[in-house]
Amino acid sequence: MAKPQVSLLSKVNQPATSRFILEGLERTNNPGPGFPGLKKRGQPHANRSWIRIDQNGDSTVLELDKATVMRRCSLPARDLRLLDPLFIYPSTILGREKAVVVSLESIRCVITADEVFLMNSLEGCVVQYKSELCKRLQTSREQQSDDLPFEFKALELALEITCMSLDAQVKELDMEIYPVLDELASTISTLNLERVRRFKGYLLALTQRVQKVCDEIEHLMDDDGDMAEMYLTEKKERRDSYNGEIYDQSSVLGSTAILSRSAPVSPVASISGTQKLQRALSSMSSSRHGSFTDSASGGENIDQLEMLLEAYFVFSDNTLNKLLSLKEYIDDTEDLINIKLGNIQNQLIKFELLLTAATFVTTIFAVITGIFGMNFETTVFDIPSRFNWVLIISGLSCVMMYICFLLYFRHKKIFPL
Repeated sequence: MAKPQVSLLSKVNQPATSRFILEGLERTNNPGPGFPGLKKRGQPHANRSWIRIDQNGDSTVLELDKATVMRRCSLPARDLRLLDPLFIYPSTILGREKAVVVSLESIRCVITADEVFLMNSLEGCVVQYKSELCKRLQTSREQQSDDLPFEFKALELALEITCMSLDAQVKELDMEIYPVLDELASTISTLNLERVRRFKGYLLALTQRVQKVCDEIEHLMDDDGDMAEMYLTEKKERRDSYNGEIYDQSSVLGSTAILSRSAPVSPVASISGTQKLQRALSSMSSSRHGSFTDSASGGENIDQLEMLLEAYFVFSDNTLNKLLSLKEYIDDTEDLINIKLGNIQNQLIKFELLLTAATFVTTIFAVITGIFGMNFETTVFDIPSRFNWVLIISGLSCVMMYICFLLYFRHKKIFPL
């Protein structure tokens, strides 16, 4: 089922309050008083819907509580808490004795050696993971190609869908943000600045998500012990063979005890022979168990898992580089806008200096004119040409003063003429 694509601009333009309300309604279908997701004291663990996928690619929907999942997968409660949809945890991949806990974006599942417990959801990534994993398992069974163990097939698909989903979001953001940045570089307006601010917030959140996935894969690649813990099929085969050997040894020990009781030998000799056989079997069992533990802890060939993780580490790192490049482009655009705003501010300062100088010399001319316009007796007004010369000399003096201001500004390199 294809999930309809929604424009990122509509997502970022949506008010924060309504967006949080919608997310809260999507997380729970039974809102009640108090904080959503808060469990009351003494309340039993509610059943959750899980999708069980076996090795043959058959899927069934089950209603299981936390205790049942913990018992079937041999997991502690703190690991299942990472899969709780009521809480937001960063992407995590944990290798345990009999299971692998995967929490990658919307894909939250528990992978064992022969089945996958996927937390049921209507999100597109979960539906795609279920259908694609069943399809791949059925195709692998028909073609009888066992190139990867079951747990690695499930883990690889989770990494693939998560990385592809993040990369698609980055591409969509890249296509929408570049026109907005180009428009902002040409026309600086409040609307464009607000759109870029929202896009930048979404970019930072997406960068943190991609960075966490990349760091988690890198952490697994750096620790050989964690990668060795994820070989669930091989550890299961070793446990089965070890249990079979213990059963055979106990059978041999029982038959030997019967023979020793029926044989006509002295009691001292029979007891000593039985003790020797028990010591030999116990030493053999301890050596087998020790070798199994050592091989499970770090002696396995982890090249197969390491190559799988490295491929998706490179992919996620490439996605992270795209986000960093986009962030650098936003920073460059902000620097360009700051330069333009600084240039406009400098032009305004220059115009203010010129206007202030012109106002100063005009004020001097107006003062001189006002002085001669006062009502007092003077011989200047007896001859009309004298007052004209006063005006001409005052005007020329003001012009020369204004030119001196301009020469001073040029000498101080405030602005060229």
